[in-house]
Amino acid sequence: MSSLQDYAGGTRLLDTTDISLAERLAFERLLADLSVTFANLPSDRVIDETEHALLRLIEFLDFDRSSLGELPPNGERFEVLCSVSRNGVEPTPRGPTPRLPWYFGELRAGRTVVFSTPADLPAEAVAEAEYCRRSGLRSNLAIPLRVGGRVVGALALTAFRRTRTWPEELIARLTIVGEVFAHAIARSRRDAELAAALAEIKQLKERLEAENTYLRKATHASLRHTVASRSPSFNVVLDEIAQVAPTGSTVLLLGETGTGKELLARAIHNQSARKHLPMVTINCAALPASLIEAELFGREKGAYTGALARQMGRFEIADGSTILLDEVGELPLELQPKLLRILQDGRFERVGSTRTITVDVRVIAATNRDLSRAVGEGRFREDLYYRLNVFPVYVPPLRERREDIPLLAWEFVKEFSELMGKPIEHIADESMKTLQAYPWPGNVRELRNVVERAMILARGTTLHVPLVRTLMPLSGKAPVGTLEASERAHIVRALAQTGWRIRGSGGAAELLGIKPTTLDSRIKKLGIRRRDSDHS
Repeated sequence: MSSLQDYAGGTRLLDTTDISLAERLAFERLLADLSVTFANLPSDRVIDETEHALLRLIEFLDFDRSSLGELPPNGERFEVLCSVSRNGVEPTPRGPTPRLPWYFGELRAGRTVVFSTPADLPAEAVAEAEYCRRSGLRSNLAIPLRVGGRVVGALALTAFRRTRTWPEELIARLTIVGEVFAHAIARSRRDAELAAALAEIKQLKERLEAENTYLRKATHASLRHTVASRSPSFNVVLDEIAQVAPTGSTVLLLGETGTGKELLARAIHNQSARKHLPMVTINCAALPASLIEAELFGREKGAYTGALARQMGRFEIADGSTILLDEVGELPLELQPKLLRILQDGRFERVGSTRTITVDVRVIAATNRDLSRAVGEGRFREDLYYRLNVFPVYVPPLRERREDIPLLAWEFVKEFSELMGKPIEHIADESMKTLQAYPWPGNVRELRNVVERAMILARGTTLHVPLVRTLMPLSGKAPVGTLEASERAHIVRALAQTGWRIRGSGGAAELLGIKPTTLDSRIKKLGIRRRDSDHS
């Protein structure tokens, strides 16, 4: 009985009257069915459906193998996207095709490659003849596939068990089917590119929104003052900052709380190549350990109870810019390996996600703790310490740079004059002497708060600073004794004055000009108890 398998073998022509109408219709129905299947096929199913269609073709036409390859726009070699086989023949592996220069040169030029036996190959097809001999290939048809007038791939059908001939009508029908495959793959590629572009736009939008939110919250931290000094020790610091700023190296700012480390970090950022983007700041002591990881690295929706939406972390927001890790010595030990990994290769994962994110962030760390001592006590990783300690900068306390007190005081007076609408022309001489004599355990932050309070109370153009009545008696000299003892006594007096209320307006933290979390840590470190105030 005649069949389309005989037709495929070349024993008849498709338009021969010996082929039954049923056989012809069966083949046409197969081609039509394949065309309909690919008309509105989702992108993620194109390759799987193409493999299924190729298998139906070779089974119907009694071939041994069929492969579909793609020619990338700038590629030298075809890439096998899918391949199916039967009768014990191995499919062609996915990926780059073998080096067959004549064969793929013909396809790239848009010419169909067809031979019934290897003897039909031209003399220049040396590699192709050797491939046929080695693999046992007997007959082959390869049809170049075009999309938009450009060759984008090829459809190949191969016989290994016996030689076959290739009627023109069969080649024409298979060309139509092949181009259906090619258009479906091209459409899936466009859909994938569009999805990637939309994902990138969404990511950029999220980042922009996160940056805007961050900037709105951090407006008060913008650099308002020129970093200047009359102090030799502080000018050494400024020289060091000017040297390290353009390099992109990690910087570790060391010094007591309130010495202006954040201001210096902003100066480093503003002198670097990253200054076109905002610097991102996070206080590692301001959040509980359960939240600091999500704040630093971001979280996925549903990562934990209360995570109702995906959130970008500070490192993602700071991509291409600078991040300041303030009070880095307070970072929980369990999060330190994650920070170490970012410092090493810029990689991390959001909380609740396994997808690795890569960022380019310059890290500036600041601390008032002795990190080397923390390493020895097992509270800070040694390898992280050395990663942070690339370029350490010691910021001297205000009592070691008294020459800067008048300069800073006037900077703060100008700032609050603009905010409060109070023009100040002079600072009373006795007030300036008092300011310069005071030891300033809260450093520059404490000085700013004292000036702000004086500005609130100011009634004329001369500023009087009621420092003696407000904080502690002064003798014109710094108190005798160790710095730690002086600090302890000063905190105890502030606590006693505020009734041991640390937070809120009029609390001890506000009075001392430091953050409540910082005051909590100082109270704990110094071992201060409420009974101490009864003897102060």
